[in-house]
Amino acid sequence: MLESVVAAGHSFEECKEVLRKAIKLDPGFKEFYSWCKANEIPVIIVSSGMAPLIRAVLSNLIGEESANEIEIIANDVTVNPDGKWEIKYRHPSSGFGHDKSQAILPYRDLPNPPTLFFFGDGVSDISAAKHADLLFVKVKGDGENDLSSYCTREGIKHVLFSDFSKALPVVKSVVTGEKTLKEVLEH
Repeated sequence: MLESVVAAGHSFEECKEVLRKAIKLDPGFKEFYSWCKANEIPVIIVSSGMAPLIRAVLSNLIGEESANEIEIIANDVTVNPDGKWEIKYRHPSSGFGHDKSQAILPYRDLPNPPTLFFFGDGVSDISAAKHADLLFVKVKGDGENDLSSYCTREGIKHVLFSDFSKALPVVKSVVTGEKTLKEVLEH
């Protein structure tokens, strides 16, 4: 599909602008990010998309300054001198170009590893799912969710959420000590 966009002569900047205007992020993310920032909780976006496109869409929702503060671990893009462009995959051997588990596993090796909250919504999140302390799986409008099905089948405990405004109180309850991870996951 991407090849057809490039073959039709659409520049990367043109596509970035179209996506920036067209994609609407979860409206609860802005408040979620603000709370995390105020409480010194790093927000890292781990995606199988392209980092420059993600940052452009984020800037539309939370502003360019805040979007530039968020670390994004994703695929990149190579723009050639002739204007043609292509995805630069982080992990080309992965079926999604990015094995997300490789982005979060290093945190497990830290002397005092942080609590890892991971938010996912599809098959590209499967590799990371079992490595999260608290996995949130986004409920999709059509009711289909491969990640949720996988987690249920594999016995990976997770919390379903419809948007970040519903996830924020759960994260707050764990961070403040009101609830333990076990209590949240057994609810």
